[in-house]
Amino acid sequence: MSDKLKRPTLSKHLWLIYAVSVILLGVIWYYEWILGIIMTVLLMVSFYYTIQRERKLSDEAEQYIATLSYRVKKVGEEALLEMPIGIILFSEDYTVEWTNQYMNQFTEEDTIVGQSLNVISEELIPMIKENNDEVRIRLEDFEFQGIIRREERLIYLFDRTEQAELETLYQNEQTVLFIIFLDNYDEITQNMDDTIKSQLNSEVTAFLNQWSQDNGLYLKRTSQDRFLAVGTKEILQELEKTKFDILDEMHEFNSELDIPITLSIGVGVGNAPLPELGKLAQSSLDLALGRGGDQVAIKDDSGKVRFYGGKTNPMEKRTRVRARVISHALRDLVKASDRVIIMGHQAPDMDSIGSAIGILNIAQTNQVDGYIVFDPDDVTTGVNRLVEAIKSEPNLWQHFVSPETAEDLITSRSLIVVVDTHKPSMVVSKRLLGKSEYKVVIDHHRRAEEFIDNPTLVYMEPYASSTAELVTELLEYQPKGEKLKMLEATALLAGIIVDTKSFTLRTGSRTFDAASYLRAKGADTVLVQQFLKEDLDLYVKRSKLIERTEIYRNTIAITKADPGEIYGAVLIAQTADTLLTMTGISASFVIAERSDGRVGISARSLGEINVQIIMEQMNGGGHLTNAATQLEDMSIEAAEALLKDILDEYYEGREIE
Repeated sequence: MSDKLKRPTLSKHLWLIYAVSVILLGVIWYYEWILGIIMTVLLMVSFYYTIQRERKLSDEAEQYIATLSYRVKKVGEEALLEMPIGIILFSEDYTVEWTNQYMNQFTEEDTIVGQSLNVISEELIPMIKENNDEVRIRLEDFEFQGIIRREERLIYLFDRTEQAELETLYQNEQTVLFIIFLDNYDEITQNMDDTIKSQLNSEVTAFLNQWSQDNGLYLKRTSQDRFLAVGTKEILQELEKTKFDILDEMHEFNSELDIPITLSIGVGVGNAPLPELGKLAQSSLDLALGRGGDQVAIKDDSGKVRFYGGKTNPMEKRTRVRARVISHALRDLVKASDRVIIMGHQAPDMDSIGSAIGILNIAQTNQVDGYIVFDPDDVTTGVNRLVEAIKSEPNLWQHFVSPETAEDLITSRSLIVVVDTHKPSMVVSKRLLGKSEYKVVIDHHRRAEEFIDNPTLVYMEPYASSTAELVTELLEYQPKGEKLKMLEATALLAGIIVDTKSFTLRTGSRTFDAASYLRAKGADTVLVQQFLKEDLDLYVKRSKLIERTEIYRNTIAITKADPGEIYGAVLIAQTADTLLTMTGISASFVIAERSDGRVGISARSLGEINVQIIMEQMNGGGHLTNAATQLEDMSIEAAEALLKDILDEYYEGREIE
């Protein structure tokens, strides 16, 4: 025992008392020696008793301290060895130097001393190197919270299994709202008699009720074409594992009824109040419908969106009535503005420029100044001839302005019209979007997660062949005013021809109606062919790229350029288009390096494969049969490997890490 724990024989205050007593005893001896003898005897007896008593107390204290020390030591040993807390000491090279007995139950070997920390968990060493103080690891059926002490090279593992189970239970029981919409219910039933319509309603309701019962959902029909379902996050996870096979089951159901009806489902999930979940579900449904329907969109409270389905080509369901209503609404917005600023996407194509010229004509028809935002440094070879033709028409070319000039022209009362895109990151000048409160979006692409904020009017039809087709229909319902000139009509027709690959893809009856209208307004098909001519050098370069084609999964053509070879976006797209014309090819993907340092992938299909979904998984997008992406900090080989993984997942349902 240390000296600090030993008590002195006599306390200091007793020594002081005895010192005073001896002084007083000397005084008594001086005056009365008999009394002094008596007092001396008494003082000696008292002194003896005090010493004995102090020794006894000291012995008892020492015994108590010794007993307590033993007990504390024993408790410490038991805590170190037997309490349900893992303790690991490791060396500088991350080798286990010692563990308490508790850790032995997680290994089949007698001891793990001398082995790497990876024996316990492969997550430990990376976490230690990343200077993390805490880590969550799983050992067998147990969940542990690890506390890392680097200076002592010590790890404490606390059992958090019960807490993890409660957290999982809480997450699984979170409410999820589903809004189920019958995409083309109105179009299918508008000519049905009441008996057949009632039978269809009954069979569709029975089909969805059976699906909801099988998956534990509460389902309620809220209108003729809309259902509301309530479930939990655990149910949603199980549905996601099946990739929402209800969409495929609905297709089989359609074949039995011989009625082409499809479903779109919007899902709201997250740790949010029910009104907020309802808004998320409705927003998800709008997103699914904007992408063409026949799919599921899931949005959580963080804004992230996941998609399932969308593998079929959507049925055309836009009507002339909708085109007329949109045209009149656009006319009113144009008249209420001081000028119209028109923007397409970066690196504009025929469709972007042609539709922008069509909107310019609408502005001029309503006696409002219009300007097309155009960056002369961002023009691809595919539209050079069209731009040169526009420059030869001063009355038209004067309405093309640079982004800087457009910023000087725009006011808070100006109307911004965005054509052939709906993504703010792709417009010619993103800064212009914040200069006015009035924005119109006209696009034929399937709606993506990224979207222009707070648009006043949206005309998005993924069933249309091109934005030029949509703008042509809007022109038909404008008041008679500024006549569509030959070059303007030709530019619109060129946009339709390019996006439909000369009326072979995504072409409906409305496409030919629009082309017929433009032809009647003077569109020159020979001039379109002049615009679409290509250089011999580019043709040869494309042919060499096609030579490198690999056939994947029997019907998919994948072509990749040599590393270091630079290809333009137009040439990459043309190569993908050419591959699609080959016998036995249902989809094509062309991978090459671009001039901006990124790796570009252009994807095309005949409709059997939804290339939009595939490109979206690579941070791209587009249309069901026409999509693309640009990848940063990735080699061509890595891009090809990722593409093949996504294609495997598309066909086999295998999860991608």
